[in-house]
Amino acid sequence: MIPQSFIQDLLARVDIVEVIERYLPLKKGGANYFACCPFHGEKSASFSVSPTKQFYHCFGCGVHGSAISFLMEYSGLGFIDAVKELAGTVGMEVPEDDFTPNRDRAKEQSLTEVMAQAARFYKDQLKRSPVAIDYLKGRGLTGEIAARYGLGYAPEGWQALQAAFADYSAAQLLECGLVLENEQNRRYDRFRDRIMFPIQDQRGNVIGFGGRVLGKGEPKYLNSPETPIFEKGRELYGLVQARQAVREQECVLVVEGYMDVVGLAQFGVGNAVATLGTAATPHHIQKLLRLTDRVVFCFDGDAAGRRAAGRALEVSLEHLADNKTVSFLFLPEEHDPDSFVRAEGPDAFRTAMTRAQPLAEFLLAELRKDIDLGTAEGCARLVHEAKPLITRIAAPLLRLQVIKMLAEAAGFTQAEVETAFGLKSAAPPPRRFESDRQFDSGFPRDFGDGSGGGRFRGGRRGFGKELPRLAPRQTPSNPVETLLKLVIQHPVWAARLPIDLLPHDTPEGLALIAMTDAMSVGDLPTHGLGALLEHYRDTPHAPVLSRISGQLADTPLDEAMLEPQFNDTLYKLESNLIEKEINTLNARARESGLEPAARRRLAELLSLKEKLKTRAKVSDS
Repeated sequence: MIPQSFIQDLLARVDIVEVIERYLPLKKGGANYFACCPFHGEKSASFSVSPTKQFYHCFGCGVHGSAISFLMEYSGLGFIDAVKELAGTVGMEVPEDDFTPNRDRAKEQSLTEVMAQAARFYKDQLKRSPVAIDYLKGRGLTGEIAARYGLGYAPEGWQALQAAFADYSAAQLLECGLVLENEQNRRYDRFRDRIMFPIQDQRGNVIGFGGRVLGKGEPKYLNSPETPIFEKGRELYGLVQARQAVREQECVLVVEGYMDVVGLAQFGVGNAVATLGTAATPHHIQKLLRLTDRVVFCFDGDAAGRRAAGRALEVSLEHLADNKTVSFLFLPEEHDPDSFVRAEGPDAFRTAMTRAQPLAEFLLAELRKDIDLGTAEGCARLVHEAKPLITRIAAPLLRLQVIKMLAEAAGFTQAEVETAFGLKSAAPPPRRFESDRQFDSGFPRDFGDGSGGGRFRGGRRGFGKELPRLAPRQTPSNPVETLLKLVIQHPVWAARLPIDLLPHDTPEGLALIAMTDAMSVGDLPTHGLGALLEHYRDTPHAPVLSRISGQLADTPLDEAMLEPQFNDTLYKLESNLIEKEINTLNARARESGLEPAARRRLAELLSLKEKLKTRAKVSDS
């Protein structure tokens, strides 16, 4: 199978609107795009495509999914062929290795042993190569740093690894990406005449290599392909060596190259890690923010560096917390981290780190670029373009502060910007939020007034005078289903779920447990409904997630209401479970009396019930 990390990286890079627009004429309507559904006959446009959710949904026939699902349904492609076609549009190469759905631990161990043997061979070859040694010395590296990072050298020969392995034709060498085969099935080494940087997992096992060419040549860096033990979107170079320094300095520095990491370490800046030839991914962000409260991305100051910083900023937004900081350090255009620390020294580099631009400042600076704030149109455009980014900020206090900064820059009041973002209702809120009401029919009660579309019978959505009609009201959601609807919209909230309160006997409860487990290991997609559905494709949770996602399609989010609803629903869930157990014990008491232990449990539950009521009153006030 194709590794899940590749699927998620692919979906993060493509735009579902651009994908579907190659096959259907889409027309903008509000925040989404619309067309006549290609999967059933209709004359009015009920097929909706959401760029923010990366998700399509037809209100007529109910079909919905991701960019991959669309290609499968529209073109009749199988899953792998759809992934390949989509990957080709963004220049990504689909891993061809024979991945298995269930991890084979014995196989993984044999592959890590092969990689360790290759690492020892490359390390030994470095000692034998004066040219490679001189190159590293010329870059200012000592033998101590080379040994700490396990640096090696791949000789020039086409089959130098034959000296390291008794069976050069072994399947593991191909599976690990150490060798390649041509059309005549002749093998040759992937890495030749390169400085070798072993990539380690968190346990210290070598799982891949990065090879840098000596002097000039292309490609400058050559990386291992994705294999059963190596997924680039999940790993960070130098993390094993940096872990202690990160803890001591309470900060991690993220750079772009292997030489940047080892060059900084040579000068005592040991808390640096690097992405592996890819843009920062949600997995990277989650891993870093679990490790420390402060992340500093360091990029070159040129246009490419700022684009890379922009991508890192976007994938960070949904993982931010008010006790975490993400900032961006831009070096002078003539420098990368390695050259800067050698030219200016470690103290100058550490001083530059303290002056890194906070995420909020960088976000607003990028948004303001090329916008004339001296005009009303420019101010409106700034707020318009800021909305999809600022509303994704997961840290509530930081989001509030960014909104204040945006309002000041654009000449609006904070309340006006919040209203424009859908974060604050223009009408006074009800005295108490009713947690299940918003999702009675999958949509807020006031949805469908004709201003922004809605859900209606028969898939009727037009661009003329035809008004949408609301679907019949459904049975109110129970707390578990409500929680699932909320977590699907904000997957990072899965980390806040009390897993011991979630039921194991309903599809909704089991899906929430699976999402909570995935979030705990940094494995839950957080960049749209489409990505979430692909993550759980062909799992027992796919049907319930698909059903709930269909109900939520095209729902305008009132962010100011969702978090109170989340907290209120958690209270209801806990309260309902306590009430259920109290009723059971009371029934037993009426029938046969209670033993001392049961009486103590009943008293404990009654006390918990009163504490919950008190907590709810405090929260309401």
